[in-house]
Amino acid sequence: MAGIAVLVFREVLEAALVVSVVFAATRGVPGRARWIGAGIAAGVLGSIVLAVSAEAVAEAAAGMGQELFNATVLFAAVAMIAWHAIWMATHGRQMALQMQALGAEVSVGRRPLAALAIVVTLAVLREGSEIVLFLLAQAAGGSGAFDIAGGIALGVGGGAATGLALYLGLLRIPIRHFFTATNWLLLLLAAGMASQGARFLVQADLIPSLGARLWDTSAFLSERSILGQTLHALIGYDARPAGVQIVFYLVTAVSIAIGMKVWGRPRRKITQAA
Repeated sequence: MAGIAVLVFREVLEAALVVSVVFAATRGVPGRARWIGAGIAAGVLGSIVLAVSAEAVAEAAAGMGQELFNATVLFAAVAMIAWHAIWMATHGRQMALQMQALGAEVSVGRRPLAALAIVVTLAVLREGSEIVLFLLAQAAGGSGAFDIAGGIALGVGGGAATGLALYLGLLRIPIRHFFTATNWLLLLLAAGMASQGARFLVQADLIPSLGARLWDTSAFLSERSILGQTLHALIGYDARPAGVQIVFYLVTAVSIAIGMKVWGRPRRKITQAA
């Protein structure tokens, strides 16, 4: 049971942290719970569909199917987060001012929420797919229903609790700095996902590694620890990164930062001039 709980905890933690950041980043936006809830439901439903077709997925994963699936999901999430971060660079200040002055709901378009709902769906689906494949392997190996059910309960509970703690911590940031802080956190989240996606592409032999291991900090901070796993989910921490992962990380982070600056500033000026 302990081994199952640890793995489920790690996978749920990654999804829960993404959900927490997304939920915090949409603070004050009406209808966010409905959109994010729909994203979680879609991700869970996708994982159930995966369980039904587990045999075909397992055959694909025996080659490089799971790596390609993970990479595709990660890069799609990166695109959605980048779009939202740039959008928030334009509207975040206005939202913060309205929340401070009126304490009322802010009128915004649905497109940013739709984008982040997709991010939540992809995060839950990716982690859920790995949990399904792992649990199938455990069942085939002789693990009993009690051990599997207990491991799932402990893992899901621990991961969700950690995600909730992050969300409550983000809410303590003063509102005048809140959207700036969450925007940069989304940038790091996207860069970390791009780095993870690059690792899967290397594992599938689709891109060169540019150095299989640039450094090794596992002795100081293991990715299997709670802190290491949290940093892995939030900012893409990797104790033994390949060179191409660093390239993907930096290119993604710099591209989003430039987008926030170039496309965000003119829209703020237009709003102020009006």
